[in-house]
Amino acid sequence: MSIHTRLPIYQRGCALLKLAFEIQQHMPRGVKRNLGEKITQHCTDMVDLMALANAARGDQRAHYITTLLQRVTTVQTLLRVGAEGKWITTPLWARAIEQLETVGRQGGGWLKSTAKAPAA
Repeated sequence: MSIHTRLPIYQRGCALLKLAFEIQQHMPRGVKRNLGEKITQHCTDMVDLMALANAARGDQRAHYITTLLQRVTTVQTLLRVGAEGKWITTPLWARAIEQLETVGRQGGGWLKSTAKAPAA
C-alpha cells in the first residue's frame, strides 16, 4: 500500500478541492453559502474517500471508491447548475470539469483493478 498523498488520484483530488475553494470565493453572496459550500464539502469528502479507499481492502475499498464516484457525479451536477446560473465563470467551470473527469477515470480504473484483485 502506497502513501495516499502520493497517489495521482489524490493529487488531482487536492487540486480539485483548491479549485472548489476558488470557485466558491468568486460566487455571488446569495449562492456562495449554499451551492459553493456544497461543492467544497463534496470535494473534501472525495479526498477523504480516496485516503480511506487506499487504506482499505476488497469490498470495503470498492465501497469507498463507488461512493467517491457518486460524489464525482454530484459535483458535476452542482457545477453545471452553477455554470448555467452564471454563478461560476466558464474558465473555472471548464477547469473543474476537466479535473473531475480525470478523477472519475482514475477512480473507475481503481475500482476495476480492485474488482480483479484476489480477496485478502
